[in-house]
Amino acid sequence: MASPDQFQRPLRDLRISVTDRCNFRCRYCMPAEIFGPDYQYLPREDILDYEEISRLARVFLSLGVRKLRLTGGEPLLRKDLPTLVSQLSALEGLEDLALTTNGTALAQQAGSLKQAGLQRVTISLDALDPEVFSQMNGINASPQKVVDGIAAAKEVGLGIKINAVVQRGVNETQILPLVQFAAEHELIVRFIEYMDTGAAHGWNLGKVVPSNELLDLIKDHFELASLPQNHPGETSVCYRISDTAAEVGFISSVTQPFCTNCSRARLTADGHLFTCLFAPNGHDIKGLLREGASDSELANRIREIWGMRSDRYSEIRSHATPAHARPEMSYLGG
Repeated sequence: MASPDQFQRPLRDLRISVTDRCNFRCRYCMPAEIFGPDYQYLPREDILDYEEISRLARVFLSLGVRKLRLTGGEPLLRKDLPTLVSQLSALEGLEDLALTTNGTALAQQAGSLKQAGLQRVTISLDALDPEVFSQMNGINASPQKVVDGIAAAKEVGLGIKINAVVQRGVNETQILPLVQFAAEHELIVRFIEYMDTGAAHGWNLGKVVPSNELLDLIKDHFELASLPQNHPGETSVCYRISDTAAEVGFISSVTQPFCTNCSRARLTADGHLFTCLFAPNGHDIKGLLREGASDSELANRIREIWGMRSDRYSEIRSHATPAHARPEMSYLGG
C-alpha cells in the first residue's frame, strides 16, 4: 500500500490518459489557435502501449488504487480501446472502471466497451443548442452525435454522467435545458466551474459562474433534494430532482475547492505521473518501465512520489496564478 501524502490523503483514484489527441477544440481545453493543423502531438513511440498501461495499473492497484478512469484527449480516438478495457477490467482489486469522453464516437463503441468490462462513462456536453455547442467545441460540431452516444450508452447498461463546463457569457442559457434533459432521461448532470487549467488562457475570474449562482437558478425551476456524498474525496455536491431518478451535481473547484480530500493521481499518455491537475511537472514512470524496472521498483517509486505530495493548488490560488506554467488539460486528461 502507498502511505498517505503530506496531508494524509490516500491514493485511491488513477486517471489514465491514453492519447493527447482530440477531435474537438473546446475553448477551455484545446483552443484552435494553439492546437492548429501544425500542432505537434506526442510521437507514437512515446505513448504507453496497452500492456504497459495494464502493468502500471496493476502496480497502482497493489498500492491501494481502487478506481481507474480512462481519459484523453479523446480516448475513443485510441485504436482498439476495448482491448485495453478488457485487460484492465480483469485486474485484481479493481472496483470501478470508467471513461471520460466527448461522446461523438460513443454510439459506435458503447456495446464493445461494455462487453469488455467498462462500467461507467462521463460524457462532456456543454450545451444542447447547436449554435452554443458549436461555439464551445470550436469545430462547428452538432450535439446530436453526443446525444446519440448517450442513448447508446444507456441502452447497453453503462452508468452515465454528463459534465458541462459553464463559462460566463457563453453557455449559461443552457443550464436549464440540460437539467430538463437529465430529468427526462433519468441521468446525472454535473456543472463544472470554469478552471484555469494549462496555459491556453489567463486566469480570469470573470469567466467563472459560481455553483451557488447555478443552484439558485435551478431551484427556481426544479425542486431539489440534497444527497449525501457517496465516498470521501468525491468532487461533486449532488441533488436529486424531485419525482425523478435524475440528479444535478456541482463541481466547484474555484469557489469551493476540495483539495483536502483529493485522492487522485494522473498518468499521462507518455507515462508521466502527475499528483495534481495543476502541477507544473510530472514524474517519468515510463523511463523506469522501459529500462526494465521490476514491479517492486515501480511500486517503490510511485510510493515515494505520492508520499512527497503536498499539492493543494485550488486552495491557494492568487493573482500570481497566471504566471505559473502548467501542462494543458488535454495532456493531463482532466
